[in-house]
Amino acid sequence: MVHRIVWASLVALCVFMPFAAGAEEVKRGSVTNFEIPRFVSMKASEANVRRGPSLSHRIDWIFTRRDMPLQITAEHGHWRRVRDRDGQGGWMHYSLLSGTRTVIIEEDMLALYPRPESQGQVVARLELGVVARLGKCEELWCRVTAGGYKGWAPKSSLWGVEPGEIRR
Repeated sequence: MVHRIVWASLVALCVFMPFAAGAEEVKRGSVTNFEIPRFVSMKASEANVRRGPSLSHRIDWIFTRRDMPLQITAEHGHWRRVRDRDGQGGWMHYSLLSGTRTVIIEEDMLALYPRPESQGQVVARLELGVVARLGKCEELWCRVTAGGYKGWAPKSSLWGVEPGEIRR
């Protein structure tokens, strides 16, 4: 009898502990089992964005910017529902997407620094809307590469990376 009570207590702890600790459940894609939402980039230089997840659905948009960061919000077979930084989007075939991470610069003439701090010499300045490759990210800073320049930028000035995301 004691063993059953101990066993039941252990099961209850395993089931309810994540909720008691305030842990959020991570939503995962039904096809890939990757986190949803997540960021990717456009592999193609042009991609049709459809109203639904098949070739029979109407084309609502055509994205024309290679390496543009997109956020995947759903999966269905070989299709991914995506949105851009303006919230526009729809369904794209997965073959048009890449796992390479990029970001869009959200601040005009954004300064890049040699270290993740706003002190020291500015390495480069990036214009609003520039697409940069995403590197390491700390709590408040990310390392980006664009136009042959590399440096650290405040995460709050980038679209294509989650506020709490850490990348090594």
